[in-house]
Amino acid sequence: MSERLGKVQTVQKLIDPSELGHTQPHEHLLVNLLPPPLRGRPGKPIRLETLGRLRRHWTDHLDNLCLTSEETAIEEMQAYKAAGGGTLVDVSCNDFDMGRSPEGLVRIAREAGVHVIMGSGYYIAANHAPEVQRSSEEELAEHICGEIIDGVNGAGIKCGIIGEMGLSSPVEPNEEKALRAAVAAQKQTGAGLTIHPGRDSASPMEAVQIVRQAGGDLERTIICHIDRTLFSLKDMLHLAETGCYLEFDLFGEESSFYPLAPIDMPNDATRIDYLMQLMKAGYADKILISQDICSKHRLTKFGGEGYGHILQNVLPLMQRKGMSDDDIQNIVVKNPARILTFVL
Repeated sequence: MSERLGKVQTVQKLIDPSELGHTQPHEHLLVNLLPPPLRGRPGKPIRLETLGRLRRHWTDHLDNLCLTSEETAIEEMQAYKAAGGGTLVDVSCNDFDMGRSPEGLVRIAREAGVHVIMGSGYYIAANHAPEVQRSSEEELAEHICGEIIDGVNGAGIKCGIIGEMGLSSPVEPNEEKALRAAVAAQKQTGAGLTIHPGRDSASPMEAVQIVRQAGGDLERTIICHIDRTLFSLKDMLHLAETGCYLEFDLFGEESSFYPLAPIDMPNDATRIDYLMQLMKAGYADKILISQDICSKHRLTKFGGEGYGHILQNVLPLMQRKGMSDDDIQNIVVKNPARILTFVL
C-alpha cells in the first residue's frame, strides 16, 4: 500500500479528491509543439490583423505553437480560478517530447492558487526522442513509474497521471511499445491512463485492444479527443461499452474546419448533445470534458476564450439544454476526481 492510495498527486503535494473542485483533465500550460529542428527559430508575433486566419490555420504559425511563458500561464490560470476553476491537468508528458517544465508548473500552481497535475509518458512517434526508440518496454515503464513515485529528474516533483500517450494512425511500433509500457506503469502505480488516439475512427478501439492485451485496466483509462475522432453515437457507445472514459476535450473549437485532418468538427452545442445521449444510455460516470489548449490563439491574452471557457460559456449552455446541476457536477467534478485518484 502506497501513500498515494486514495489521494490525488499534484505537482505540489498529495491531496484529497474532495479538494479538486472543477477539473479540466486535458490541458497544456507549458508546451512546445514544434518539431525539434524548428525550435528556437523566431516566429512572427500574433497580430489582430492575422488572428482570423490564425484561428483556422493555427498550426501554420510557429510562434502560436509555443506556450513557454510562465507569466502568461499564471495570468491565464488566475482568470481560470476567478471563473471557478479548481484543478487543471497538464498532459504535456515527457520533457524531451513536448517541452514539459515541472518546476514551471509548480510556480504556476503556487502563484495562481490552483491545483496542477502533471502527466508522464510519451506522445506520438514524430515527437519521440531517440531514447524512446532505443529503450525497451520495461525501461520505459520504469521511467514512468519513477516520475510518479520519486519525481521528475530528481527534483521531487511528481506526476499524477500517465499520458497523454500518443498514437498515430496506423499505430507506429514505438507508440505501441510505449503504450504497453504505460499499461505496465498503470498496473504498478494505480495511476489513471490517458490516450491520444490517431485521427481515424478505428484508432480508439485499437488503443483499447493494446491496453486490454497488455492487461491494463480499461475502467482507469481515458480515450481523448472523441470530438475529432468519432462522429456517430453508435461508435461512441461501442467504445463506452469497453469501460473506458470518453473525453470530449476540444470545447471552444467551434469551427467545423479542422486543419489536421479532413473531418468536420462539431461545435460545443453538438458536443453537449452527444454527452446527453451518452448519459441517457447509462454512461454518465464515464464522461470527461476539457479544452486541450495548446496554442497561444486560444488564450485570453491573444484573443481567445482562455481556460475558463467551459465554466463561463459551456456550463450555462448545458443548463439551457436541460442538464441538472447534479449532471454537470458529475462531469466536471466527480468523474475527473475518480480517474485522478490513485487506487494503489
